[in-house]
Amino acid sequence: MASQLKNVAIIGASGNVGSIILDAFVGSSQFNVTVLTRSSSSATFPAGVTVRKSDFSEQDLVSAFKGQDVVISVVGLGAFTDQKKFIDAAISAGVKRFIPSEFSANTLSPAVVQLLPVFDQKKEVLDYLKTKEASGLTWTAIWTALFFDQCLTTGFLGFDLPTRTASIWDGGNSVFTVTNVDQLQRAVIATLKRPAETANKNLYIASVEISQNELLAALEKATASKWTVTQTTTDEQVSEGMARLGKGDMTGAFVLVKATSLGNTPNLRANYIRDEQLANGLLGLKLESVEETVKRVVGASP
Repeated sequence: MASQLKNVAIIGASGNVGSIILDAFVGSSQFNVTVLTRSSSSATFPAGVTVRKSDFSEQDLVSAFKGQDVVISVVGLGAFTDQKKFIDAAISAGVKRFIPSEFSANTLSPAVVQLLPVFDQKKEVLDYLKTKEASGLTWTAIWTALFFDQCLTTGFLGFDLPTRTASIWDGGNSVFTVTNVDQLQRAVIATLKRPAETANKNLYIASVEISQNELLAALEKATASKWTVTQTTTDEQVSEGMARLGKGDMTGAFVLVKATSLGNTPNLRANYIRDEQLANGLLGLKLESVEETVKRVVGASP
């Protein structure tokens, strides 16, 4: 039987995904959570969360990881390869499980890596983790694709609630999966509650399977209004994203992230239900309703 995973350290808990994961543990009596931040950080965290400042040297990381069962890394762009240092420190400290910074598009798809070459650094970290299995450190990688409810709220999926406008890619019929924020939270908790079943595994999770046209229909129904639609293509969007990046505008990367789900590039493997082995069943997660999610987000919008 695998050892219990109770003491959890999170790196990157002040970021978008990190704060979602941290919230899953806040107030839990089943887990003890510690947030690891840089000594210079001014980030604040919910009451009751233990905060450990660090200079992120190897020696101090080992000290910070002592007594921890799990290290969850949610570092962002620019820090992906730093995770090798975290892994080495985790091994030295006797950590049992390392969860790397995935929670996004399918890193194991060469088409995704071609769109976002920086994601090759994520794959490099996964490969490095596999070489360390003999050390006793186990790992779990969790993929969510885009966050459905959050992207509806922000308009990231191309649907703007305040103006009732939509930007549809390639006719809008490509089918992909997305995950709600609380589904990710349930997935992380379920992973730690199933240490043996989730050890050294790639876990693909989802809330819904959908196309842009299906989403448009659900939004028009929920808002009782006809939306204004503009058409675009993957080629146009990818070219725009690349052009922005070429000028040093990092918003181009966000366009390319959208392309990993909305685009018609072959072999993106963006539908985790059809293209991968979905881990919902293993984790006790149910698929959710497009209509209910849309109704909830529309009801919460100003």
